[in-house]
Amino acid sequence: NSFPQKNKKELNTIARKFYTHLSDIIVESVKLFSITQKQIDHRFSIKNPEILQTYFDQGRDVILVGGHYNNWEMLAVGINQIVPHDCIGIYTKLSNPFFDDKMKSSRSKFGLKMINTREVTSNFIKKNKTPRMTIFGADQSPTYSKNVHWTNFLNQDTAVALGTERFAKKYNLPVIFCSIKKEKRGIYSAELSVLTENPQDTEDGEITEMHTSKLENQINVKPEFWLWTHKRWKRKR
Repeated sequence: NSFPQKNKKELNTIARKFYTHLSDIIVESVKLFSITQKQIDHRFSIKNPEILQTYFDQGRDVILVGGHYNNWEMLAVGINQIVPHDCIGIYTKLSNPFFDDKMKSSRSKFGLKMINTREVTSNFIKKNKTPRMTIFGADQSPTYSKNVHWTNFLNQDTAVALGTERFAKKYNLPVIFCSIKKEKRGIYSAELSVLTENPQDTEDGEITEMHTSKLENQINVKPEFWLWTHKRWKRKR
């Protein structure tokens, strides 16, 4: 139980609100296939994009990390409308080729480059002429990898993938957490916060704990906006 302090009535309320929100996400995600640039500008914004620009002006690549909270698909479609640099989204390939192709098509329609998790290393090895941003999801269950960090997340023993931290430390890339807020139905905004500017100065596991804690705080405030159906705890120690 992620919320041992809550009674059955409170848990049922969270569940009801979650399924209402999930219905919104499904409808909004379908609409993203036909959304125009003007419409995405109206529906998604970043409150403080200057944080990214500070590092781009220094010629530095950055890593953006967040969770499946509120409408993450809106971020994927809208990010290149706001960030005037190459944006790369790391994703786990779906088992169904049709849906995998549709997902990539939707997310990349305005410039986001989609990279399979198995291709991440080669992506970082390639040198870019201009700064770029690589986007990692912080809350997918690391089913196969042995390289995980175990922590207490929402009162449960949880394996967290180390991809964000591993590449941030290897290339000393600033790590920025992205918090998405639902302003109203169909309208979202993102707020950025710097976790570390110099990952190589951090202890092992520190960056992973930071972004996991950020996401946990979001969920504790508004639990109905997290994707509870994605089997976060299928990986056991």
